[in-house]
Amino acid sequence: MRLHGEEFCMRGIAFVFQFCRGTGGSEGEWAPNTLYERTDGIDLIHWLENLEQVGDIGYWGSSYMAMCGWALMDGLSSRVKTMYLTHYGTDRYASMYEAGLFRHDIGTGWAKNNAGFKIDADYLSSCLYRPNVEVDEKLWGRRVDWYRDYLTSVKADDPLWSSGLWKVLREAPGKAKIPLYIGEAWFDHHFGSAMKTYEALSEESKAHSTLRIGCWEHNFMPCLHGHPQEHLENNNYEQALQWFIHVLREQKPTERRIELYVIGEDRWRSFPIYPVKPEELRRMYFAAPTDDQKCGGLKAAPTAEPAELHFDYDPENYVPTCGGESVYSSVQQRGSVLQPPIGAREDVLSFLSEPIQKPFVVMGKIKAHLFVRSSAEDTSFVVKVSEVSETGESYNIRTGITTLSYQEAQGKGEKRPDGSREICVTMWDVAWMPAAGSRIRIDITSSDFPQYAIHSNFPGIWSLQDKTQVAHQTICMDAEHPSSIEIPCVTI
Repeated sequence: MRLHGEEFCMRGIAFVFQFCRGTGGSEGEWAPNTLYERTDGIDLIHWLENLEQVGDIGYWGSSYMAMCGWALMDGLSSRVKTMYLTHYGTDRYASMYEAGLFRHDIGTGWAKNNAGFKIDADYLSSCLYRPNVEVDEKLWGRRVDWYRDYLTSVKADDPLWSSGLWKVLREAPGKAKIPLYIGEAWFDHHFGSAMKTYEALSEESKAHSTLRIGCWEHNFMPCLHGHPQEHLENNNYEQALQWFIHVLREQKPTERRIELYVIGEDRWRSFPIYPVKPEELRRMYFAAPTDDQKCGGLKAAPTAEPAELHFDYDPENYVPTCGGESVYSSVQQRGSVLQPPIGAREDVLSFLSEPIQKPFVVMGKIKAHLFVRSSAEDTSFVVKVSEVSETGESYNIRTGITTLSYQEAQGKGEKRPDGSREICVTMWDVAWMPAAGSRIRIDITSSDFPQYAIHSNFPGIWSLQDKTQVAHQTICMDAEHPSSIEIPCVTI
């Protein structure tokens, strides 16, 4: 920060850095994610305003520091002209949970490193401990109440997410009045929450703000394997400097700007609005394998004959995370990585499309519509979408997960007369251009750990459960059960 400050000052912009309470020599006690960040930040702004040499003010923050900026949004004076905020979303529930399943790699990993005391316990052992709500006292040696709140507040409408700092943050985008630079990345674990933040932004602010989504991970490092990356353009410091020169020093107006890096094309594209409206929804239907094939197919229409595929999901033999968009602690698994070969596990069902003839861009949220049965009252289903190159290598594009209880809470997944349920697995947005000759691969299973907590196959709050059971899972695919994958597309 001192180095960046010196460089900013040499270019005509003063630089002030404030440490959170109890860190970096700052007085007080470290209490993460509290309203202290808001009150202390507002105090800093007021202090700066009383300095004779201070003119217009801008705020710059990434990750936790971006959170501190959002927390100030309705407490700013007219002297604060802009904020440059990257890699954070103000919907905390969306950052911690997906369809009722906890994001261990974010929540537990971050808590273990920021609990305020040294924790020697193994990370994966901490995630696997049952009941997980007791891991702080049993493995870490001290109770961490705010982490326990995360573990037990499994629904978006639970009081935790609409009180205190989380309430302030959730309401912040709608109260914004200044131009903002919102920087994100396709493989940042805050991405889903950040997109909700942008969509909730007031029109007054959105009309003069920039949204820029690149292809890297939370620490701005490249994380895309198997594809060209010659034009990432992710020098966050230079871009922040240019933004502040434009707004603060030159006092030039800003306009709405949407810039997206298209994976595979290795090119930045500009769009008038976000989310980008797809031109087409391509639907491919799952088909069972024929003869001795290791995987099923993806067809233009559902098969007429009844067809089912089965696998057993044993929580004690989980499917490990291999690449993902919601990965933080498992650094080597951040982003798009080489996938295991088809047929590597019996509890993973795979499906392949025909080779792509004409390139297109996947733009938006991929959705899987599945007709399923399970021997468990509650369980989870995971869907992973990958691109398979002509050489046979697979790289993940997006992953989604859901539970039967979550589907029911959304008014979906009602049992049909034959015992099957229709569920929908929705994935985060992406801009991805599969190459001509590539195939789309879909994997269906029931776990993706530690990106997500392991479902025990019992109903109830996951963190309070101390046992597991095996679930017998069925995927139905025929005219009566048209399980399919829905891909939003634009042509470029």
